[in-house]
Amino acid sequence: MSQKNSDGKRTARERLQEQRLKDEAKDRRRRGMIAGVVVLAVLGAGAGVAALVANSGGKKETAAGPAVPPQGALGKGGSTIPVGKPAARATLTVYEDFRCPACALFENAYRETIHDLEDEGKLRTEYHIVTLIDKNLGGKGSLTAANAAACAQDAGKFSAYHDVLYKNQPPETNDAFAATSRLYELAGQVPGLNTPGFQKCVDDGTHDSWVQQSHEAFRKLKLKATPTVLLNGKSIYGDPAHPLTSAKLREMTVAAGKEH
Repeated sequence: MSQKNSDGKRTARERLQEQRLKDEAKDRRRRGMIAGVVVLAVLGAGAGVAALVANSGGKKETAAGPAVPPQGALGKGGSTIPVGKPAARATLTVYEDFRCPACALFENAYRETIHDLEDEGKLRTEYHIVTLIDKNLGGKGSLTAANAAACAQDAGKFSAYHDVLYKNQPPETNDAFAATSRLYELAGQVPGLNTPGFQKCVDDGTHDSWVQQSHEAFRKLKLKATPTVLLNGKSIYGDPAHPLTSAKLREMTVAAGKEH
């Protein structure tokens, strides 16, 4: 009798455990469907740089009102935010997302070199802002930060604010940039930026439609990685046998300027 009861209890425990495992598996599948994305960070060997590969499809976001490019934006639909001297003979084209950890790795590794080359008149950088992480992991931090960066461009302070955002980037699963209060706090690190005009621009989402238009242009180009970085139209990662370094980026820029 006692043995029978013991066996019955053990069997019940096993059934409960089996059901719990099934429920957990079902929940994992559900979360996977909600996420709808596989994100892979591929580190550049010895270079301290990563490329974030993601599915740039998915549901399109819409924003009310026409696309309003920030002041000084260039290209079709004002899609490009330029930094550097217009006469520079080499152009670095960067597609990036402020929530993208690989973008932060690139920016934080090569920021000084890029700015030095810009100051020397050898390089002009053209930024295209996209919202891959919002679309793939959920949230709105990519969009909100991109709009704030465009608002900073209106104030003539894009480059400085752009750098502050990457220096203070949260983990990609933490949608901290969705909070305008955080964006105002970081704007306080750029002298003269955190003004009522800047805050209104951020609050109103003045450039939200422009950001979404920029992402759609990125999608149509079938570019699915951030950062995508091109020097005079060619990938800076085109020679995997010789990983990118700051010295190599400078050499490539000087050479590209001579070829132009």
